[in-house]
Amino acid sequence: MQKAIELSFQGQREGTGGPFGAVVVRDGVIVGQGQNLVTSTNDPTAHAEIVAIRDACRTLGTFQLAGCELYTSCEPCPMCLGAIYWARPDRVYFANTRHDAANIGFDDAFIYDEIPLPIQERKIEMIHLPMPEAQAAFQEWQRGGDKSLH
Repeated sequence: MQKAIELSFQGQREGTGGPFGAVVVRDGVIVGQGQNLVTSTNDPTAHAEIVAIRDACRTLGTFQLAGCELYTSCEPCPMCLGAIYWARPDRVYFANTRHDAANIGFDDAFIYDEIPLPIQERKIEMIHLPMPEAQAAFQEWQRGGDKSLH
């Protein structure tokens, strides 16, 4: 956790992003690390947890982090939570809460509020465009052999 907190200081002091840091650990060794890089990379997905997950997956040569733990300086936002569930680490430890983050201007409450709403009630318009070609890609995947790529 200490390294994640150090990264949260480093990012803000270097001007690369907000005060967030994260590390992925396997067998007591850091295999991935990240700090918030949103503003320096103009990438709204460059949150510390996602940067650390990407780094760990590159290091380990895998897209899943079973056997790993994630340490993050703050409770993950909804986007990072989704990435964490896809990466499948064994557990997540966090220092600050989402309420602590909201108190300094990083408020994700509106996203938590949007998720359970029906698509037609969300603030960003969501339009379903059913396409046979899109279904064909799914059907091809379903007929294929190796399903370990999801």
